[in-house]
Amino acid sequence: MDSMIASSPVIDLNADLGEGFGRWTLTDDEALLSVVTSANVACGFHAGDPSIMRRVCELAAARGVRIGAQVSYRDLAGFGRRAMDVPPDELADEVAYQIGALEVFARAAGSRVSYVKPHGALYNRTVHDAGQAAAVVAGVRRAAGPGTTGGLPVLGLPGSLLLSAAEEAGLTPVPEAFADRAYTPGGTLVPRAEPGAVVHDLDAVVARAVRMAAGRTVTAADGSEVPVSARSLCLHGDTPGASGLARRVREALGSAGVRVEAFT
Repeated sequence: MDSMIASSPVIDLNADLGEGFGRWTLTDDEALLSVVTSANVACGFHAGDPSIMRRVCELAAARGVRIGAQVSYRDLAGFGRRAMDVPPDELADEVAYQIGALEVFARAAGSRVSYVKPHGALYNRTVHDAGQAAAVVAGVRRAAGPGTTGGLPVLGLPGSLLLSAAEEAGLTPVPEAFADRAYTPGGTLVPRAEPGAVVHDLDAVVARAVRMAAGRTVTAADGSEVPVSARSLCLHGDTPGASGLARRVREALGSAGVRVEAFT
């Protein structure tokens, strides 16, 4: 039995939470926190505000869900999805600032920030831009403080320059996959501006999630098979019916013999 458990596929489920501002709410945080094992909390630059950050941290801590800082370009109006050219040292400061802000609320809730994940345009930019990838990593190291070794784990796309830079800096790189996003033959995400970039068929999303976690492959937009080596699976929280879809994904993973647990 122990050997069978050890050989079972294991996946973390993460979701983008706290994506609201003031009176506007985009994500069903409470429902999603009953399903996921890791919460990517918006830190105020693309969404989120102090009260939302506090509330999500409290809910996550109460449910034993790990808290992650979802850092972004300073782009509240564009939801962090607009391309920006930010000087590396300035970007590092902004990443450290966002981590520090969330850490205050995580500690107040009796928890800690456990990892960092870029959002939107910053996430995609760090796949291929060495300067921006290094700046994000520098920000993570800056937030850790002087005299420390390593720092928080970093979530990113497998094969990205971000994960390479994180590993080189002594951070833990955590590769992730997206069940509801279309992939290119090269293993990157199809840009959102292109048709078919987001998979809307719920049955297809569930099937892709299981295949990514158990089979380690995904069908790219051109029909080719692309290997997927992910330790975490992202379930977007800003899509209609996200919480119900998340439950279906988790149930399907269990039925396929995939263990759902947070990465270490």
